[in-house]
Amino acid sequence: MFDFEKLEVYNKARKINIEVHDFLTTYTLEKNNESQLRRASFSIMLNIAEGTGRLTKRDKRNFYVIARGSAFECVAVFDYLKEIQSVDIQIFLRFYSLLEEISKMLYGMIKKLS
Repeated sequence: MFDFEKLEVYNKARKINIEVHDFLTTYTLEKNNESQLRRASFSIMLNIAEGTGRLTKRDKRNFYVIARGSAFECVAVFDYLKEIQSVDIQIFLRFYSLLEEISKMLYGMIKKLS
């Protein structure tokens, strides 16, 4: 087992990535919005995994910062989709809540490495 697989934040990021995938197969979005959301959600998961494999605190921290930035990016995409009425408020709030939780967990990890 790899170390990142033991992290609760990684498992939450993996689950949200699957939920984003399911969302994107259900809803029709403009190509650029779909692509950006898909890449940003995947980036959270991948950067957590990559950061866990790094040897120095500074390197680990950098990847967790990038993962947190990708969570923010996902929230911004969902906010935009809500504003243009491509998603309803319940979907927005669901993803917002999940992404906020991941962001807080990553923030704690980042602070521990500072």
